[in-house]
Amino acid sequence: MAHAASYDSAAADRRQQHFDALTAHYEHLEIWAENCPENFENRAALVAAEIARIEGRDLDAMRLYEQAIRSARANSFVHNEALANELAARFYTARDFDKIARTYLRDARDCYLQWGADGKVRQLENLYPRLQHEKSLSDPTRTILTSVENLDLATVLKLSQAISGEIVLEKLIDTLMRAAIEHAGAERGLLILAQGEEYRIVAEATTGSKTVAVGARQASVTATDLPVSILHYVVRTKDTLLLHDASGDDQFSADDYIRRHHAHSILCLPLLKEARLVGVLYLENNLALHVFTPDRIVVLKLLASEAAISLENIRLYEDLQDREAKIRRLVDSNIIGMFMWYADGRIIDANEAYLRIIGYDRSDLIAGRLNWRDLTPPEWSGADDRRAAQLEASETAQPYEKELFRKDGTRVPVLVGAAAFEGGSGEGVGFVLDLTDRKRAERAYTQVQMELAHANRVATMGQLSASIAHEISQPIGAALSYANAASHWLAAQPPNLEEVRRDLGFIVESGVRASEVIDRIRALVKKAPPRKNRFEINEAILQVIALAQNEMANNGISVRTQLAEALPAIQGDRVQLQQVILNLLINAIEAMSGMSEGPRELLISTAKTDSEGVLVAVRDSGPGLAPESVDRLFESFYTTKLGGLGMGLSICRSIIEAHHGRLWATANAPHGAIFQFTLPPYSSGEKEDR
Repeated sequence: MAHAASYDSAAADRRQQHFDALTAHYEHLEIWAENCPENFENRAALVAAEIARIEGRDLDAMRLYEQAIRSARANSFVHNEALANELAARFYTARDFDKIARTYLRDARDCYLQWGADGKVRQLENLYPRLQHEKSLSDPTRTILTSVENLDLATVLKLSQAISGEIVLEKLIDTLMRAAIEHAGAERGLLILAQGEEYRIVAEATTGSKTVAVGARQASVTATDLPVSILHYVVRTKDTLLLHDASGDDQFSADDYIRRHHAHSILCLPLLKEARLVGVLYLENNLALHVFTPDRIVVLKLLASEAAISLENIRLYEDLQDREAKIRRLVDSNIIGMFMWYADGRIIDANEAYLRIIGYDRSDLIAGRLNWRDLTPPEWSGADDRRAAQLEASETAQPYEKELFRKDGTRVPVLVGAAAFEGGSGEGVGFVLDLTDRKRAERAYTQVQMELAHANRVATMGQLSASIAHEISQPIGAALSYANAASHWLAAQPPNLEEVRRDLGFIVESGVRASEVIDRIRALVKKAPPRKNRFEINEAILQVIALAQNEMANNGISVRTQLAEALPAIQGDRVQLQQVILNLLINAIEAMSGMSEGPRELLISTAKTDSEGVLVAVRDSGPGLAPESVDRLFESFYTTKLGGLGMGLSICRSIIEAHHGRLWATANAPHGAIFQFTLPPYSSGEKEDR
């Protein structure tokens, strides 16, 4: 800063030396600011602003001075904030922006005052006499320097005790507003409190002929209530603002409220709790100038500080009461079981819901016969130990499912959460939710899903009965033909044993083929529980295509396959996954069978996914999907078919999701639909069913 200040007045041959020293130091500051912006950002920004000023980059200089001021204020470097304001004032003065310069000078003087640099304050007031008539009251510590003669100690103590003694918000607000209006000599006052990111007016006080009327309000701040520019200034700077004649003030006289009301005396005080703005107290008197005298302001600042503490305490007290009320309602409702415990497992107390869950009564609890460790089956001890470690480390344990022994020896499934009391007392509270009904519902839902899946398989096979009959009759018919041929060759003279042997081989092949067709049909129709085995998806697809081949031929549908090579094996229920593929093929066949023109093409493809799983896609050239139905295709009982049940695609999605995959539908270009599903790869760590 010394090099920067010396630059303008230095001889030409010395200026470069000053500038080089300035830029060299800035390079160090820039590195430090990157690594520790809290300490060095304000310094680096201020040096950069001076460099920009010397180089004539005025816009950059303006931005950097503001950055230095904001950073210094945010990180409590009041002396650097003071210096940045002073240098910014010099910058604007040199460019004839006197009004802006005066604002920065006021802020510089206030910061030096807070820092305790009284000599510097006197220097600024001597250099700029106007500052003596614009003294700010931003420093709360200046109260200590006020003479005892200016303080009405009895009044201060009385008002302070009245404010600090209130624990009801409405009474505190009423006491504060009456005291502020009466002591300051204000004509009107507003109390504005911070509520989240917004500031709202919660009370308004006005003076009558002999009394002060305080009314509760709940309204957003508007320009009809007070000078918004003054409120913004106090919120931003957290400084007290005093205007002896607001209408004649250069900085705020243009405010709409001040112009409309010809405002005179205005005082706006921040309510601070440990440097955090709790609210703002706004006072005005439009009957006279210089109403708010220094001795009154000192007392008001003490009351504002006391009020800020009381407001924050009341808020915390109300939050605590609200939390306690919610907990008490939860305990008394007996919806969730709650119990208090010692670290050794003893249960100290419990509500009726918890006792009902475990089948004990209060006499067992009073006798000390309840221990949550004894209520835990052995196989759940490991989970309990892990949650106990969580409690010891963080005083909370994430909810988890387990079982508890009931008094009669039966088990009950529950969801358990716990929290330890602060202070390491070895005590805590547990929360228990009975999952019996949910588990019963889950079992019922699973059974219904299995029943529906079986019904869907049977219904699907009914649609393919003609195709199945053809598949079986073809190898049987071939076997009969070969048998007749063999008889013919045996009847020849002499018998042609070589032809007989060949025809008998064909008969065996036809029998094996018929047996395979029957086995595939039996597997699809059989009502068996899901099984997980390792298999190749391409092989499963080809088997399903063989079943549906005749149905596709009867409807004039050409089928193509693009089956990727070297696909990873998958693990799952082969029958269920073939059911999904068969459903998708039947839907595509039905969609295209009603077309009067256009190609009827079906493409079945497989590919490897990015996650090393498999992707199966069924593309048709049918009429496509209506946009409004795409999102509902997989809902239960939703169907676009005239005689459909709306269960096929819903069950398909359930099967794919049970295999940790995903099923979805999109439009096919230029027409038709694409149904695709993914499946994860086979994991060697998974157990197969035998």
